[in-house]
Amino acid sequence: MNKTVALVVEWGQFEQKHPDGSIEDFCRHYLARQEEKKQQGPLVGGVVPPFADGLLMKIIGRISKLNMSYANMALKETNLNQIEEFGMLFTIKQEKNPKKTEVIYANLFELSSGTDMLARLIKRGLVKEYDDLEDKRSKRLEITAKGEKEIETCYAKIRKVAGMMMHELSENDKELCIQLLKNIEVKFSALWQKHRGKKFSEVYKEVVGR
Repeated sequence: MNKTVALVVEWGQFEQKHPDGSIEDFCRHYLARQEEKKQQGPLVGGVVPPFADGLLMKIIGRISKLNMSYANMALKETNLNQIEEFGMLFTIKQEKNPKKTEVIYANLFELSSGTDMLARLIKRGLVKEYDDLEDKRSKRLEITAKGEKEIETCYAKIRKVAGMMMHELSENDKELCIQLLKNIEVKFSALWQKHRGKKFSEVYKEVVGR
């Protein structure tokens, strides 16, 4: 096949799967597919799923657990006990004065466990809670000066953990991973609340269409 034709075919296949992808994204995607890297040690611990979907999810899950483990290690000697607390604090800072439920669901917590975590942050003086002026049934949250200082300290530590975990990936590889996975995160973050309480068979049919 002519090289130009082969390239156009590759681009067509890429564009069909990633309609918002740029030329730079395509180049990263194409080069990553051509590059074979040596496997170091066993691919994953425990049972290796015999299908690509399962293997990919297991790899993502193990990386997530390892990241949490190292992040919690890095957060020792701070006023935060776990990385999820940092996520809560940073959400409140970013959203200025969000509703309590908005913070909980944005961090993918159930209402009860999220409420308990926020109560601990309030008790430590990192967050303050007050009534919503427009909706008396709701509470809004705001970062305290102590919380602001804690975010600054912990952000530097969390960033080091992320840098350590991704140390062996080039910037292009990181961008490619983001490009390939971001739509999955966006899609299911939006669907998660809607699916709570439903049977999985219903959820599967809605998402997959069969």
